[in-house]
Amino acid sequence: MNSPHSVAQTPITSAKTLGTLIRQTRKRQRLTLETLAGLCGVSMRFLSELENGRASCGLGRVLLVMETLGIELHATPTDTVS
Repeated sequence: MNSPHSVAQTPITSAKTLGTLIRQTRKRQRLTLETLAGLCGVSMRFLSELENGRASCGLGRVLLVMETLGIELHATPTDTVS
């Protein structure tokens, strides 16, 4: 459910769109890569690669960064053919 204060949902279709969402959120919160890395306990290099859409970033660390920024991940299955 969307609350009156919620941000529009962004469909995540690739590592690049997820990275862009994370970068935009970090900048909106006025956090540097260094500050966010410290808050999450990950390296600045990892964050940089994540924001640039590197597909091989570990999911656990990606979810940690998203949680730190207050980004919720919701997955909706598409209709499948039986």
